[in-house]
Amino acid sequence: MLICGKTGKPHWRLPMKPMLHTGSGCDSFLLFTAFCAATLVAVWVPWFLGLIGLEMAFSPSSWHAHELLFGFMPVIVGGLLLTAAGNRTGRRPLAAWPLAALIAIWFVGRLGMAGSAALEPLAVALLALLFPVTLLAVAGRKCVPTENGRNLTILTVLAVLVGAQSLFHWEQWRFGRSVHGTSLAVAVLLTWTMLGGGIIPRLAGNWRKACVASPRHVRSTLINRVAMGLGLLALATWILREDGVLDERLTGALLLAAGLTQAVRLARWRPHRAPSGLSVFVLHVAHTFIPAGFLLAAWASLGGDTAFNTAALHAWTTGAVGSMTLAVMITLSAPAHTRHALTASRLTTGIHLAVAAAACARIAASLDPQHTMLLIPLAGALWIAAFLMFALVYGRNSA
Repeated sequence: MLICGKTGKPHWRLPMKPMLHTGSGCDSFLLFTAFCAATLVAVWVPWFLGLIGLEMAFSPSSWHAHELLFGFMPVIVGGLLLTAAGNRTGRRPLAAWPLAALIAIWFVGRLGMAGSAALEPLAVALLALLFPVTLLAVAGRKCVPTENGRNLTILTVLAVLVGAQSLFHWEQWRFGRSVHGTSLAVAVLLTWTMLGGGIIPRLAGNWRKACVASPRHVRSTLINRVAMGLGLLALATWILREDGVLDERLTGALLLAAGLTQAVRLARWRPHRAPSGLSVFVLHVAHTFIPAGFLLAAWASLGGDTAFNTAALHAWTTGAVGSMTLAVMITLSAPAHTRHALTASRLTTGIHLAVAAAACARIAASLDPQHTMLLIPLAGALWIAAFLMFALVYGRNSA
């Protein structure tokens, strides 16, 4: 905490620490990510509602799941990896032609999916996998020598996404739809989000250290471990939910226990003490979707209503993962002199709240299909607005 010399009042900004060096290459990569997120949803919403027709070998829902989980998410995970690795090794992140080559390879995958009706399933899979495999090789070459645990964790997330995407294409070819590939991707991304990406716990802890009026924070490693352990176990049963291997009541009980422990974990971070407008507060709002998703999935297992499972899926993806993705992008793109500021601008807060509102609208659409024609476009518009606002606000840093 700093004390203002003129007023004598506390100024809620922590002392500066060295931050990631992003440079124009990373900024361009993150801007590209934002436009990916907006464009993919802008195509899917009218297609899903039957307003346009696209000739593909995938249903609108399958294409939507693939493009957001395996088209969009590897871009942000890879961007974070390459930036962090460059910071650890002292090398500049990818720029110029290597970055342009990666983006071109990404477009090859999108063209492969778009032309899936005229291509063999194996060709589509190879084209779609070309980007994440290349990214994994490039990021691995940069991250493994650093021997940094956090970077290796994110590298593992990317590797599992490659495996989940391979499973997705195999299931699509064999059964005409993917269940386990999609669920595995959601589970690994949610696990990464439950770990917080190092953002929520650090910001919350920094805020408590800076705030004199805040009660002393009691660390609870046990609760964190129990919450993570139950979360992983519940997600494993959720992935296998359609195989009939486990009893639905057992799956529901594990999901319920995971949701309650995640809620306790969140409550111990004292989100109600974070003043409105602080980045700590909006990230706590995003994290609320994790226990909400577990509780919705538990209701689906115990009550047999599949609509609640769809609602849980979007609570985790649109709400939790989507918000954490934007938090990572904003952290990496913010100017060096503001990255450790605990306050968030009104536009930044609006970005986070737009994604949260998009998640709420998408959850409502799952539970109230009679209003699909209203809620799906609303959710899509809020999602698109959030990522375009990010491009507008933070794109100026790369200029």
